Amino acid sequence: MKAKRWDKFATGVLYTIAAFLVLILAFLLIYILVRGLPHISWEFLTQPAKAYQEGGGIGIQLFNSFYLLLITMLISFPISLGSGIYLSEYAKKNWVTDVIRTSVEILSSLPSVVVGLFGFLLFVVQFQYGFSIISGALALTFFNLPLLTRNIEESLNTIHHTQREAGLALGLSRWETVLHVVLPAATPGILSGVIISSGRIFGEAAALIYTAGQSAPALDFTNWNPLSVSSPIGLFRQAETLAVHIWKINSEGTMPDGPAVSAGASAVLILAVLLFNFSARAVGKKLYKKITSA
Repeated sequence: MKAKRWDKFATGVLYTIAAFLVLILAFLLIYILVRGLPHISWEFLTQPAKAYQEGGGIGIQLFNSFYLLLITMLISFPISLGSGIYLSEYAKKNWVTDVIRTSVEILSSLPSVVVGLFGFLLFVVQFQYGFSIISGALALTFFNLPLLTRNIEESLNTIHHTQREAGLALGLSRWETVLHVVLPAATPGILSGVIISSGRIFGEAAALIYTAGQSAPALDFTNWNPLSVSSPIGLFRQAETLAVHIWKINSEGTMPDGPAVSAGASAVLILAVLLFNFSARAVGKKLYKKITSA
């Protein structure tokens, strides 16, 4: 009876802590949305920002955030996928793989400011890419690789060894077994990792201040030259993202309606992350059912 009472007490404590954390998260989300939603309009989402006058929007910053996220994932996902497959399916258990896994864990705990300074010294200064989208994407790739690689490896490790044995028994090679049996079964876990890392990238500010820059040049959406600074797909132009824009508004104070723009931009950032997460989860479930015929 004493053990049962302690079990109920411990369970109650855990539920209380969980409820407290959920309430804090809900309060923050509701507070940001209540303050920001009244300021959101079509003009606010599409018009460019204005420095010393009221009525500016976040159109260019919002586009830069999604474009930078796309470029970063195009670079980091194939590398992370290959690394995760190697560590899970091919790497032998020895001191070399132990060092690799330890390095991945250490890199995943680095502050984003350190990654930003590293990207500034290497890509902006040494490689002379300047403050640009490519500098920001490459810096965020180093920021994203450890988390995504670790998640892909763990997702592959959760697949039971009998599925690999079944593929080999059917005459598939080791690589074909990984490609056609293991990866489809691990798709939901891999997509969850992509979702988490994408949310981190979309809301990142510290690393991008030193790499992608703090200005958003006017874009000509009829110019599709990737080397042009006015092209929306340009890789060598400065790209102030939404998170950096929020930081800049609150730190410089050059906007008369800065608090309203900051509140609206914060609400858009929260909504974009939530929408991306929910949409990706729905797509992941459909993709899993289609691949596995479940």
